[in-house]
Amino acid sequence: MNASVINRKWNELQADTAKHFEMEKPDIKVMLFLIGVQELGKGPMKFNKRQKEELMHIATCRLFSEMGFYELEGLDQDGWPHWQLIKPIPNYTLLEQEMVIKSLIIDYFEEAV
Repeated sequence: MNASVINRKWNELQADTAKHFEMEKPDIKVMLFLIGVQELGKGPMKFNKRQKEELMHIATCRLFSEMGFYELEGLDQDGWPHWQLIKPIPNYTLLEQEMVIKSLIIDYFEEAV
């Protein structure tokens, strides 16, 4: 996907998500949080700041696993997934990193439908 397609699909996904959750247009962090909650699989819960950061990390690992960078190790005693880095993630520029993450988020939600 080129940048214009990614940005168009990203805007559509933001609008759909905002409508579904009755919220402002979500940024990347909010989308990562939502993916993390989905991957945790425990439904809506209250999370503290550390748990919210862990959920975004879970989402990032899940997304980058699609590119072969992470592999799911398993779940801990509380049912939280743990991922292992398999190969280093390239040093993307900030713009490249944003486009890659947006593209992976778009793919994630398209697969979920």
